[in-house]
Amino acid sequence: MSEQERAAAPARKAAAGKAAGGTGTAKPVKAAGKAPAAKRTTAAKQAPTGEAPARKTPAAKKAAPAAKATTKKATPAKKATAKKATGKKAAPAKKATAKKAAPAKAAAAKASGRKPESQAARAKRAARINSALAEVYYYAHPELDFENPFELLVATVLSAQTTDLRVNQTTPALFAAYPTPEDMAAADPEVLEELIRPTGFFRSKAKSLLGLSAALRDDHGGEVPGSVDELVKLPGVGRKTAFVVLGNAFGVPGLTVDTHFGRLVRRWKLTEQTDAVKVEQEIDDLLPESEWTMFSHRTIFHGRRVCHSRKPACGACPIAELCPSYGEGETDPEKAKKLLKYEMGGQPGQRLKPPADYPGRPAPPLPSRAPATGSAATPDADSAPGAAR
Repeated sequence: MSEQERAAAPARKAAAGKAAGGTGTAKPVKAAGKAPAAKRTTAAKQAPTGEAPARKTPAAKKAAPAAKATTKKATPAKKATAKKATGKKAAPAKKATAKKAAPAKAAAAKASGRKPESQAARAKRAARINSALAEVYYYAHPELDFENPFELLVATVLSAQTTDLRVNQTTPALFAAYPTPEDMAAADPEVLEELIRPTGFFRSKAKSLLGLSAALRDDHGGEVPGSVDELVKLPGVGRKTAFVVLGNAFGVPGLTVDTHFGRLVRRWKLTEQTDAVKVEQEIDDLLPESEWTMFSHRTIFHGRRVCHSRKPACGACPIAELCPSYGEGETDPEKAKKLLKYEMGGQPGQRLKPPADYPGRPAPPLPSRAPATGSAATPDADSAPGAAR
């Protein structure tokens, strides 16, 4: 090829290129050139959607734990917030409940006697009750008929599980037959049993009477001992019987903790004890020794006449203002008045031979045991003021 042809070759190629660009052959080239662009465009358009998982997957993986951690952290926080909120709301409710419950509990404790009370305060209350009872029952006395320590000892043994009235109606014939310990120790058991049958449990009581009479005869020269230790050694004699005898036959102070006494001192909230010995010890500490015997009489009088076990006559009680258990019984004055017994209710007392200052009527003897006319135990003789005891 000549040099002229070589120089013209580029020109021919350029011309051919232009010619080709003007034909339909160039369109596919453009299309081919645009196709990648279109693909790129499509890819670019799809990139946010298609590439997002690829690009965000690592971040998402990192973000997911973070989100979970945030959730986990948030959960306790929410729980804590909830607990805190609940606590804040619950606390006032509890406090409010406690505030409401406190007065109710205090009132219940006060009403039931569970409110703590000092020994000094309890002693002061006991003294007030004793003083008030002394004004009401100025004539309080042992409600067993007796002439000497032996008769009082026998009558007290017989009073178990029965009334003093029934004992008083039984002992005149008994003491007429066996006036001394020696006489009673030698009694025929069957005859003795028959004499004391009205008091109940007559066989066991006859055994006790025979035993204590023999002990008095053999160990005490026929005399009743004047100490608790010696008395409780006698058959059928306990502390209650011993203190009845000591307080009323020998003038030795002592509390008689019988059923009425124990019931009332608990109703007055002076003690919560139920054991007789413990009751005795606690009440001993509340009153001076000089008042023990008479406090026993006054309390027993009140228990028999007004403050009954099942239906206390609260509306007719002369010491209602001092009673912490007021309201346990009938409070209507008229209805309560019908519950009063013995002289308080206008009825005969328990003694056939009451003391001179007794304001009521003497009790009648048993119809079948009525003594002959002119005897000191007849109703006519006993109704006279100052009748012998």
